Amino acid sequence: MAVTAPIPASDPHVQTSLAFLDLLFGNVHPRDFQVRLWDGTTWGPEEGQPARFTIVLKHPGALRAMFWPPEELTMAEAYIYDDFDIEGDIESVFRLADPLLAKSWTVAEKAALGRLLLKLPDERMPRAGRQAARVRGRRHSKARDQQAISYHYDVSNDFYALWLDKNMVYSCAYFHSPEDDLDTAQERKLDYICRKLRLRPRERLLDIGCGWGGLVIYAAQHYGVEALGITLSRPQVEYAQERIRRLGLQDRCRVEFRDYRDVNEPESFDKLVSVGMFEHVGREKLEEYFGQAWRILRPGGVFLNHGIACQEGLPASSRPTFSDRYVFPDGELVPIHVTLEVAEKAGFEVRDVENLREHYMWTLRNWVRRLEAHHDQARALTDEVTYRVWRLFMSGSAHGFKVGRLKVYQALLSKPDADGNSRLPLTRADWYA
Repeated sequence: MAVTAPIPASDPHVQTSLAFLDLLFGNVHPRDFQVRLWDGTTWGPEEGQPARFTIVLKHPGALRAMFWPPEELTMAEAYIYDDFDIEGDIESVFRLADPLLAKSWTVAEKAALGRLLLKLPDERMPRAGRQAARVRGRRHSKARDQQAISYHYDVSNDFYALWLDKNMVYSCAYFHSPEDDLDTAQERKLDYICRKLRLRPRERLLDIGCGWGGLVIYAAQHYGVEALGITLSRPQVEYAQERIRRLGLQDRCRVEFRDYRDVNEPESFDKLVSVGMFEHVGREKLEEYFGQAWRILRPGGVFLNHGIACQEGLPASSRPTFSDRYVFPDGELVPIHVTLEVAEKAGFEVRDVENLREHYMWTLRNWVRRLEAHHDQARALTDEVTYRVWRLFMSGSAHGFKVGRLKVYQALLSKPDADGNSRLPLTRADWYA
């Protein structure tokens, strides 16, 4: 352990905090981070290691606020409400957490950590600002889904514009190189989706969960389709419709406030797409989701479903999670095989599946960097808690994609015609032409 600055003998909370850090992190190597206490005392990093990030404890009870009770939500709330801060590379914090969670702590070690925490003051910073979601009603009912979507997406269009690309695309970009700028990578993703769908002029395209309209606008501009986007966020509708008006695309592109379950137009769309909305559907509603897609798609059409999946075999949390409380209430991830099984049960034929997890890692890193660069503006538009919620969840998600706990798949599903013809080319060559 490396400790800098004199430690006042009269402050037992400093001594207790340092003892806790020694016990929790003492065997972590390389220890390339540091902890700065409220009085300026610094613990770590080990000799010869740079500090990739600094954990800043804001008051004598900060460690207790972070670790007691020892749950994910406890630590997340301690960060977002400023019991502690993280300076530097926040994604590296999650790399530190993995070995600690994987370690088999002995009963004696757990007891020792607990005794030290309980010696610290039971104090927390005020829980002011953005609060945990309080959605009501039956899970994944239309009314409750609207509440869940509003909680995440209706924060502020200007807030999202600070760190998204110029087209306001809030989903995984498509990189040729990590050095690609975000605007280029996101526009490349939009075009890649259009190529996978093999869009043709005057075809009808429905984008389920269209966000701020980036894809429907791009498809109408560059592929001449008649595009309809639907979302449960009224600010997204207003933003998208205004942009469509400015671009003069009203005759072939529109965005509406509508639940996908309320699209009552059987076999009326040539192509369907859903990008980053699938995570909100819910496992119990997957059959209804794919059944509805099957009903409204014309024979010979295709549906590109783009969504995040979890790794098979990971245990579900029995406790409230940070994501469910502060990020995506009622959001649910399933392994890819579950998605494909339900899609096939609805009648779809699986034609292509692509995992783009590395692309999402780079997308999230771009978003975090841009958000951090606009910290003051983000705080002015929302509040410090909102800024920290997004910084934390996006950094943690980047780490999840990096190590493979999270995946993001594009699944191309076809609806063969009455004779079983898919009407698709024999190869994917046109996607890369």
